[in-house]
Amino acid sequence: MHGEYKMPGGKLVVVDLDVRDGRIAQIQVSGDFFLEPYSALAAINVALTGQSISADQVTLAAAVQRTLGTQAGMYGVSFEAIAVAVRRALGHGDAA
Repeated sequence: MHGEYKMPGGKLVVVDLDVRDGRIAQIQVSGDFFLEPYSALAAINVALTGQSISADQVTLAAAVQRTLGTQAGMYGVSFEAIAVAVRRALGHGDAA
């Protein structure tokens, strides 16, 4: 499954994921945003793996925020933008 979201005033977030048993089984977040340290991207993928496919935007954004905390610098992207792209990949076009 594939979803994209361009954050207003920010950058493009792209999500490719697989679903198994009603949960995100595998996910790859990418885009033209910047993260520091680079390992933060892997942490985002880990935070989202296992989340329910019915999770709302707030739940998904909170999962990423809990994992990254204040240790990562995010430029051109937000926790919410990542969540919107995930929801779009899951077919929930209502998130914006």
